[in-house]
Amino acid sequence: MKKMMIQITSGKGPAECCRVVALVQSLIMKQAKQQGIKIDVLENKAGELNGTLLSATMMAVGIKLDAFIKEWAGTIQWIAQSPYRKYHKRKNWFVGVVVFDVKELMQWNAKDVKLETCRSSGPGGQHVNKVETAVRGTHLPSGLQVMAMDTRSQLENKKLCLARLEAKILIWQTAQLIEQQQSQWQEHNALERGNPVKIIKAELF
Repeated sequence: MKKMMIQITSGKGPAECCRVVALVQSLIMKQAKQQGIKIDVLENKAGELNGTLLSATMMAVGIKLDAFIKEWAGTIQWIAQSPYRKYHKRKNWFVGVVVFDVKELMQWNAKDVKLETCRSSGPGGQHVNKVETAVRGTHLPSGLQVMAMDTRSQLENKKLCLARLEAKILIWQTAQLIEQQQSQWQEHNALERGNPVKIIKAELF
């Protein structure tokens, strides 16, 4: 079973490119489901307009990931009239799809996490506040923290805390790599955009 991180980015493109990010994410998830590939959305960064995304980060898990990834990794060209600027002449919009093998990212190690218990806040009556069931996890190498207080079981909250922190660390690690990739994509955008891996002709609505 292979695990891959997929990130779709609009780079510094306009709202139309941000709309393409959301549409490409939807297409990738639909195709993955058809092929028996599990996709989880880890983080979506919303654009200024409704229905647009600056970037989308997902985790793909499956056996036949290589062929699926090969179809999408690279630059996607979407040909459509702008839904936001009625008389705008431009019809070609580009987004980048970056893929990372999870094994190539910094290895997750639960020993790098400091767990602390504390009292839960919020609804639940006196019982919640008397018992230290909430768990705070700190990833020492990065300083990232998460909190889990979903249940009244300290053990369950510890499990949730570790799972959430692992996901957050993966996003953080991927973001470092993606930042480098985005810079390269911007620098070489003329070359990359002239050689898209996929061309889609469809409305942006």
